[in-house]
Amino acid sequence: MLKAFKYRLYPTTEQTILLNKHIGSARFIYNLALETKQTAYAGSKVNLDCFALIKQLPDLKEELPWLKEVNSQSLQFPIRNLDNAFTRFFKGQGDFPKFKSKHKGKQSFTVPQNFSLIDDKLYIPKFREGIKIVLHRPIKGTIKQATISRTPTGKYFASILCDTGELIPEKRPIAESTSVGIDLGIKSFLVTSDGEVFDNPTYLRKAQSKLRFTQRKYSKHKGNRTRHRLTVLHEKIANKRKDFLHKTSTQLIRENQTICIEDLNISGMLKNHCLAQSITDVSWSMFVTMLEYKAEWYGRNILKIGRFDPSSKTCSSCGYINKELTLKDREWICPECGSVLDRDMNAAVNIKSFALKNYVSGTDTQIQGELPTMAGVMTPDAS
Repeated sequence: MLKAFKYRLYPTTEQTILLNKHIGSARFIYNLALETKQTAYAGSKVNLDCFALIKQLPDLKEELPWLKEVNSQSLQFPIRNLDNAFTRFFKGQGDFPKFKSKHKGKQSFTVPQNFSLIDDKLYIPKFREGIKIVLHRPIKGTIKQATISRTPTGKYFASILCDTGELIPEKRPIAESTSVGIDLGIKSFLVTSDGEVFDNPTYLRKAQSKLRFTQRKYSKHKGNRTRHRLTVLHEKIANKRKDFLHKTSTQLIRENQTICIEDLNISGMLKNHCLAQSITDVSWSMFVTMLEYKAEWYGRNILKIGRFDPSSKTCSSCGYINKELTLKDREWICPECGSVLDRDMNAAVNIKSFALKNYVSGTDTQIQGELPTMAGVMTPDAS
């Protein structure tokens, strides 16, 4: 099993300059490789793979001598990442690769090998004296690679990928008694089918007054000090949100064998300008990602229902579908059975019910172990 351990780095002034050169060079190579691939395909209909582009690096270093200051393998890795991005795109698993920005997105570079940890120092190529690292928790397993990243506030971290040697546990049996449905929301972060409610911390909304004050000051005095204060505020909000999401996802994974969720069209919801800020603040996408990889770690099951299933409009008691229900209706009475239904609680119960029905009916053939095989398909009458 592969796991990453993240640690804080404290580089010297000279090391900071060299780290920034590595980050900038990795971004430059990625953008140049993307432009080269697009030009080659548009002009000659030739698809350049990562090996063809990596072979061009020695000639590029002669043309741009400043690239020689950077670890050669760290320059190759962005090209491999670009190739993987195209592979995911053509499989329908991601967006078309975009050019990386100097001011937005993750600023990092990867060292795939030839590094070590000795006496609280990280030794990587081009850094002979080692970079001070704070190992606040022990590293488990065999180290595979290290990724050095820089935050917008100028902090440096090392994410060390390790092979723990542990086998991925088998999935636990799916049963109604050990399953839970969760409905993600804005008023409440999530509601479970068991009646548990996790309040929305609204970190971004609570910090609006400080952000507005700092932004007004930045608009009048466009200096590095004011800009840094604004960046620090946003980083604090992001760290609080991640801490909440980690604790909530871990609690759900540990307490339940199967988690049923809804496949939400989050990118489509963000186009609604009235809800975009609130949806961004709760960060559903990050939360679902945490649930999925933690479920793999602990051998739990994740069942999803379709985004068009009427989980909120269906009465969980009798099955009546209320087509007149609107988003502002937080509670409604079923005209068939007279049940008083809380919108979020009712949706969570229905999500669990729909997901378990799909599992029993064999909608997911991989769960049922009925994947198609080549043998037995052809018949004597087949032509």
